[in-house]
Amino acid sequence: MADTATTTSAAAASAASSSSDAPPFQLGKPRFQQTSFYGRFRHFLDIIDPRTLFVTERRLREAVQLLEDYKHGTLRPGVTNEQLWSAQKIKQAILHPDTNEKIFMPFRMSGYIPFGTPIVVGLLMPNQTLASTVFWQWLNQSHNACVNYANRNATKPSPVSKFIQGYLGAVISAVSIAVGLNVLVQKANKFTPATRLLIQRFVPFPAVGSAGDGPDESGPPDAHPGAPSDRHVHAGEIETSQLEPEIARATSSRTVVYNKGL
Repeated sequence: MADTATTTSAAAASAASSSSDAPPFQLGKPRFQQTSFYGRFRHFLDIIDPRTLFVTERRLREAVQLLEDYKHGTLRPGVTNEQLWSAQKIKQAILHPDTNEKIFMPFRMSGYIPFGTPIVVGLLMPNQTLASTVFWQWLNQSHNACVNYANRNATKPSPVSKFIQGYLGAVISAVSIAVGLNVLVQKANKFTPATRLLIQRFVPFPAVGSAGDGPDESGPPDAHPGAPSDRHVHAGEIETSQLEPEIARATSSRTVVYNKGL
């Protein structure tokens, strides 16, 4: 054990000396400081970076092997911190940390913008019919549910029925509010056509927002509470002393776990 730890430390020191721009590599830890807004912002940009969608199978295997070599203290000389951070970013973007299986591309956090943007455009299209309103609201909630399920905390299994219940509740809530508000706006004779069109543009916002407010929303019911940050890429842990005062006063725990991905 002592030899392995010494070798790992030596490998880390070697990597640190080989790369002056990147911070010293820490396996399973965020690259950027989580104590500042800018650090958390940079970390979030790393998570949603769509370039990881184009990583080849060979590059993924190389990244995984590089991290394994680092973990076991067999890192080859000359490997830089930048290479280690890049390898960890690739692995965390593609493989589920609990199951070690590849996440389907549209449901990865790095795919949330390229695959989610067309849905947002569809939600905001003017002059929608009843069918198109229902379709886009359903598609949006379905995509959200799939992203949440694909990135769930698999160390705490939950019955599929709980996910289905939350998904149906979110879809029904979003569709009902969107359709109801559109009908009310169309029947409001006091509004000019231009005003009515403008108001209809904002209908998707309360519909989408309300679908995520209930206890049975389409998100994972046990979305990483208490999951160690080095086991799940989308969960982070931070000491309450590093939080904003008003947030720190709301809990008596020394540390809190938060969802980085969504």
